[in-house]
Amino acid sequence: MPPVDSRASGAGQWRPDVLVIGAGVMGMWAALMAARAGHTVLVAERHRVGAGASGGLLGALMPHLPDRWNAKKQFQLEALTSLEGELAELEAATGLSAGYRRSGRVIPLAGPQQHLRALQHSRDAAAAWSVAGRTFSYEVSDRAPASGWPAAEATTHGLVFDSLAARISPRGLLNLLRAALEAMPQVRIAESADVARLDPEGRTARLADGTEIAFGHVVVSGGVAGFNLLEALEPIRLPRPLGVAVKGQAALFRAEIDPGVPILFDNGIYVVPHDGGYCAVGSTSEDAFGDATATDGLLDDVVERACRLAPVLREASLVERWAGLRPKPIGRDPVAGLHPDFPAVAVLGGGFKISFGIAHELARAVIGQIDGGSAGELPPSFAVGAHLEAARRDFA
Repeated sequence: MPPVDSRASGAGQWRPDVLVIGAGVMGMWAALMAARAGHTVLVAERHRVGAGASGGLLGALMPHLPDRWNAKKQFQLEALTSLEGELAELEAATGLSAGYRRSGRVIPLAGPQQHLRALQHSRDAAAAWSVAGRTFSYEVSDRAPASGWPAAEATTHGLVFDSLAARISPRGLLNLLRAALEAMPQVRIAESADVARLDPEGRTARLADGTEIAFGHVVVSGGVAGFNLLEALEPIRLPRPLGVAVKGQAALFRAEIDPGVPILFDNGIYVVPHDGGYCAVGSTSEDAFGDATATDGLLDDVVERACRLAPVLREASLVERWAGLRPKPIGRDPVAGLHPDFPAVAVLGGGFKISFGIAHELARAVIGQIDGGSAGELPPSFAVGAHLEAARRDFA
């Protein structure tokens, strides 16, 4: 999996129509959608492109379960299917690859009760997982898709194969988006540009080094740090934070695994084959932690569980151990749309575990709102106001 290209260009005197704060997957898609809409764009990233959670290893594009269907699940379904076309267009233009494949997902069933529930989900998928003339399945089977994938002991009560799931190279996608943006003369990417304060009424942003940037609109997509910028706009301290950081750890291996086999998922453990002989394993979800970037015994446990699920990993060579912070909003759903109190401020973030599958459609909708469109494309639970209301509510 390639490292993220870290070439930088300074903010200088650039006065963009749209200032995007954060160069993770959300911010880079926002910049692309804004540029396509005819805006000049500056991406301000306090470290480097993909320095946060977006520069991780897994790249598993997992759908929600097909039961209890709602607007959020429908939005994700449509995003997961439209992503293919978006990537094909970008890959054709840049000559780069995002490492995308709709490989599906295999889930071992733990017992008879889970088997019965999976059969119901299969019927749910037949009714709900159809979009743009395509239908995806959630099938119960008693046969592994390949020998040892997963281990025989994991197949005792059967398996589920979900044909909607896919995988992508997180770093490959970021490099792809960067290349597309750098080919656009109306876009600048400024790394080591830490936005410390926003003045939404004056439509300016001040960097940590004192540089001031004027903008027409700003899109706050700065991961965990974006929550802090938004909280600072509040006239009084919020009783509850808009979002928190959740640490994740993962590992990358070189392994003799067919890159076309499905992702394995079992009780929080992902085994994700990638192109080029790589396989990613993860992940932890840590609400309490010390060093945000250090790996430890929690990752060792994840790797051991992954090896039991996919024994071929015991013969693999370790390439990288990774840790980073994911932004988890107060309501778990992504935060997307215009700020209800500041019309020059839009928010795009908090995708937590589903960002890579939906970021392009979130960005399209948010830029549409900046250009005067309605919020009707987004589920109501994604609205900035919905998250602010939850954070303003004091349960003490």
